[in-house]
Amino acid sequence: MEGVLLIDKPAGWTSFDVVKYVRRVVSLMEGVPSKRIKVGHSGTLDPFATGLLIILVGKKFTSSASYLLKQNKKYLVTLELGKVSSTGDPEGEITRSIDSAKVLSRMDIEGALKTFKGEIWQKPPIFSAIKVNGVRAYKLARANQDVELENRLVTIKSIELLDYEFPFVKFVAEVSSGTYIRSLVQDLGTKLKCGAYCTELRRIAIGNYSIEHAIKPEQINEQTINAMLLKDALVVMKAE
Repeated sequence: MEGVLLIDKPAGWTSFDVVKYVRRVVSLMEGVPSKRIKVGHSGTLDPFATGLLIILVGKKFTSSASYLLKQNKKYLVTLELGKVSSTGDPEGEITRSIDSAKVLSRMDIEGALKTFKGEIWQKPPIFSAIKVNGVRAYKLARANQDVELENRLVTIKSIELLDYEFPFVKFVAEVSSGTYIRSLVQDLGTKLKCGAYCTELRRIAIGNYSIEHAIKPEQINEQTINAMLLKDALVVMKAE
């Protein structure tokens, strides 16, 4: 069995939790030990985040994960102004910003968002899976070790304000691979001079794949895998 499975990851699950779940179901379907089943994913979502996770089943597909990693991603983002988080998300230590009482207009928010469109230099969050001398940055950060990550050039393809009711801002953004939404939100908070952190994050598209065609983990079974497994996915993607 091989192909691509589109999963709507819930909050609280790690990306590897989904991989393990699918591997277990496929191993039961195939009647072989789970360690013999090749299952992977094409790009991590933080535990607090929800949305599209592309699961790759079979050696031919897991070996092509790097292709999918290069695809643009689209996110729905909710942030809170006036507060900052040590991790950039709800899982960190949250503190109130010095300028937290500053109420901004919708025009202020839209103007600031526009400045991030296009190519920008971005520093990844220290609580990330980037390796520093062979060690994941988040492991060093949790051990209270100094972590210095280099800025990287990323592209914000589009960014649009959807809703604003102080202190919460909701926007949609399409970004290049390697873009960290938590860093984008923190940089926006700095731009607005009031601080911000990401409260909700939902990935709604990867390349041409949409969340509309994904299933939830509790829907994964032999019937749904047989019905939803995309067996010609790599051929279609590489032709586009």
